[in-house]
Amino acid sequence: MQENQNPNTEPQTEELNEQQLSEILQIRRDKLAKLCEQGKDPFLITTYERDAFAQQIREHFDEMENQNVCIAGRMMSRRDMGKASFLDIQDHTGRMQVYLKIDQVGEESYREMKESWDIGDIVGVKGYVFRTRRGEISVHATGIVLLSKSLLPLPEKFHGLKDTDTRYRQRYLDLIVNPEVKDVFVKRSRIITEIRNFLDGENFLEVETPVLHTIAGGASARPFITHHNAQDMDMYLRIALELYLKRLIVGGFDRVYEIGRVFRNEGMDTRHNPEFTLLELYQAYTDINGMMDITENLIRTVAKKVLGTAQITYGDVEIDLDKPFERISMVEAVRKYAGVDFDQIHTVEEARAAAKEHHIQYEERHLKGDILNLFFDEFCEEHLIQPTFLMGHPVEISPLAKKDPANPGYAQRFELFIVGREHANAFSELNDPIDQRERFEAQAAAKAAGDDEACDVDEDFLTAMEYGMPPTGGLGIGIDRLVMLLTNTASIRDVLLFPTMKPLD
Repeated sequence: MQENQNPNTEPQTEELNEQQLSEILQIRRDKLAKLCEQGKDPFLITTYERDAFAQQIREHFDEMENQNVCIAGRMMSRRDMGKASFLDIQDHTGRMQVYLKIDQVGEESYREMKESWDIGDIVGVKGYVFRTRRGEISVHATGIVLLSKSLLPLPEKFHGLKDTDTRYRQRYLDLIVNPEVKDVFVKRSRIITEIRNFLDGENFLEVETPVLHTIAGGASARPFITHHNAQDMDMYLRIALELYLKRLIVGGFDRVYEIGRVFRNEGMDTRHNPEFTLLELYQAYTDINGMMDITENLIRTVAKKVLGTAQITYGDVEIDLDKPFERISMVEAVRKYAGVDFDQIHTVEEARAAAKEHHIQYEERHLKGDILNLFFDEFCEEHLIQPTFLMGHPVEISPLAKKDPANPGYAQRFELFIVGREHANAFSELNDPIDQRERFEAQAAAKAAGDDEACDVDEDFLTAMEYGMPPTGGLGIGIDRLVMLLTNTASIRDVLLFPTMKPLD
């Protein structure tokens, strides 16, 4: 069986039966073995000096025409015409057509190309830039070399890899056959760079804190547990960055931030992955109002730097990041969208009665504030499309935020919602160690009662607070969701190069 190199007739990977695929794999290995016997093992080549790229050649053709170049990349197609051939070579900037003639590259090299090269091989080409009679910018080859042999055929290489499971499991194939996918990840990198530029410009210091924690804290989430052999103790992969960063505020750093991976042992959907990237920052001598200013300016600035505009599209919705972000309290939102006024609900019993009336499922451990939050989740979240700061969270669901002096049942906290999704979470940070201990102990009691998302009492953090922590504002932004927003991407898996996947076996 000969592997057909015609891009229009070569069988697709998904169409091959097991015997056909096995024969193709053997043919490719036989070609490699023959090359090795001839002393042309491509895997012995260690370097190849490139001096031009596909996009550069296209964009600067007028000045590069007839100029000698050296390019390299993956061969994505080949069209044989006897003593001449066309190749499409793909590098990280795009594709470039290469024209080969037997009398230009030499009979031996040309024969090797026809007999031993396959779609997917990595090749190097020396030649000069020209335009074909049909007007296509190309490289006229004067020398070619095989740099790496592809032993597996590419899937659907001329129609794009569409199976999402394969795309996520084998992202390298997705990037090869769907090169437009790279744009999202290039933008992701630029978004993170611009976040750093913005915060550095605001005199924040980037720091690194431990990934392995002895206590699960800093957020309400179920942790991953691992074991430290040398110390013979269980440890937790961090669920937040908060508690170590606040220790630094105690230590005298006034403005700190960290962009790091955090891990939560929870469900997976289009907005949740067990590990994700989180930005947390803390600024001494400010509160949630200062955090709202930073949040709004940061997101607006990053959008303009990366996209060139603050007017963005997500799905079929136009989002204006230039306008001042709206502000609404949780009680106001529930009153507006659910028709229930929690200012008129004073007891847990009354809250439960309202929940039953509106078919809200709650647990016996839930207090009035918990039930208010359930109402918000059920009736309000989806309506917050334009950027909106949701404020006035119940203390019950905000164990690390300061109480509102004017309304102690609520915390000085906000969440930023855009297109009905949470994109940021911020507090006027609790700096009263006595109050903090009481809330930790309430969380510990909830955990003992079966709430596996409640946090433990962190005695070392309490000790740090007892030395005195200045008034502080803190902010957390999920990087993955921000990238989704700014790249108009529906699933978190499409902005993670390697999302968590269950093994096929």
